[in-house]
Amino acid sequence: MTRPPVHLTRRHLLAGIGVAAAAPTAAIRAQPRRPQTLAIDATPAPLQLGPDRDETAVWSLRTDPSAILRFRQAETIDVALHNGLPAPLVLNWHGIDGAPSVEPLTGRPPTSPGATDRFSLPLRQAGTFLCDIRLLGDGLAQSSPAQALIVEERTPLEVDRDEVMRIEDWRLDAEGRPIAPGAGGKAAGAPLYLVNGKPSLDLALRSNERLRLRIINACQRNAIAIGIQNLEVRIMAIDSQPAEPFLARNGRLVLAPGSRVDAILDATLPAGTASAVTLHDGGNPRQIARLHVSSDGPLRSAPLPTPAPLPSESLPARLDLAAALRVDMPLASSGGTPTSWDLPTHFNMGSTPAFRVKQGRTVVLTLTNPTAVPRTFHLHGHHFRLLDRLDDGWKPFWLDTVLVDAGQTQRIAFAADVVGAWLVETMAVEWSAPRQVRWFAVE
Repeated sequence: MTRPPVHLTRRHLLAGIGVAAAAPTAAIRAQPRRPQTLAIDATPAPLQLGPDRDETAVWSLRTDPSAILRFRQAETIDVALHNGLPAPLVLNWHGIDGAPSVEPLTGRPPTSPGATDRFSLPLRQAGTFLCDIRLLGDGLAQSSPAQALIVEERTPLEVDRDEVMRIEDWRLDAEGRPIAPGAGGKAAGAPLYLVNGKPSLDLALRSNERLRLRIINACQRNAIAIGIQNLEVRIMAIDSQPAEPFLARNGRLVLAPGSRVDAILDATLPAGTASAVTLHDGGNPRQIARLHVSSDGPLRSAPLPTPAPLPSESLPARLDLAAALRVDMPLASSGGTPTSWDLPTHFNMGSTPAFRVKQGRTVVLTLTNPTAVPRTFHLHGHHFRLLDRLDDGWKPFWLDTVLVDAGQTQRIAFAADVVGAWLVETMAVEWSAPRQVRWFAVE
């Protein structure tokens, strides 16, 4: 039966952020492996923002080979980042837990133009991660795309294809040039969306083929919903952490900026038909991808059985809320002026941390947004539970980013299990809003 199109308002987007379940976890015991090498060159690179637009140069992360980065769990990556741009930069990793040496600003200072930064990146967890140089990018001459990082499980999931759908938003100034977010972006036009750097994505599948689709909201500011028509969409992981497999209602996924969802889709449509993938941002929905079933004959006689959950190895089964350190963390003042937050370009480790906590203790943060615009909150180096309103439990999923609606409060809890200095980020969901940071210490 054909499902009707999904039409979403901003309220629908906010209501759907974060839907997953996580399994109990245990400590990782990995055999040491010989480090892999990864050379990243931050440099201007051409990008075409549409079929009827000329190529334009944007500040990109280029690798050798310049494809999606794929590694195996328990590997260590020796990274060499060369800054070929005219401004300082720092790599910002989304989903990497417990690695204080790669933490931007607190563990790694900005890399100056012309300089090279070398460090080791431990890949203790499998999952879908994101890397970008946007932390210091507000108001610069150019905007920049993000880079997907895929860490494959020790025991591969039974799929026939493994594809990435990296969705980004771009805005243009009056002259049609890409403009960076931040205070200088007030005159930016309507968002343009690219999928893997192209206007759209077209995937051909055979009947009963199984696809693992890694959907990444790499937008700099926008929360989005993705609707996949006429196919069952089974969620396997969210924000780089495994979930108990469940079906997305009406094939709809909602993602905050920076969020990632791993989904399983079986090509059960008749040969010669297609599933449209639509993007909703509170305005007019638009098709950004198409999954079509070829007439080449089925890959197998019937779909594969329901997949087992992905192994979860890095997060605790329970959090001790009774003994938790509780911290109020307003995301802005009622007048819209940040409360104790600062621009990343002004960050100073000599500033007072938002809080200090002993290693191993649970932390509960009360996130309040008194403004009229939704705000995102991103926790570095950790994943958190979204707490129930009555503080008598938590939602059955882990996140590293949450969207707090206008005038609303959310409470989250996480285990402060690795000593180090860690960032938290916030920004309003509008192009001209600045990105802001604070830090906390685990001792």
